[in-house]
Amino acid sequence: MIAYFWEQDDAVAVAERLGGQVRRGRFHGEDDDEDHPWLVVLEEVDRTALDALLTEHDGWLETDTDDTPAPPPPLPNAPKRFKK
Repeated sequence: MIAYFWEQDDAVAVAERLGGQVRRGRFHGEDDDEDHPWLVVLEEVDRTALDALLTEHDGWLETDTDDTPAPPPPLPNAPKRFKK
């Protein structure tokens, strides 16, 4: 589970309380290092305690934790006709 925070102090405080690792995150396409959030990588954690800490420190959770891409749509069997 990955929790995101804008401030490094908030990320460190949550990581110390829940036993996580602090890292610097990047959003796709962002160039400015100051705009990147801080992440706390957590293994197993009490969800109610995490929700309380997220509220207290203005953090959020990653919404999509599945790293496997969706399978592509099936290919057509024959060409598609536009005119009769």
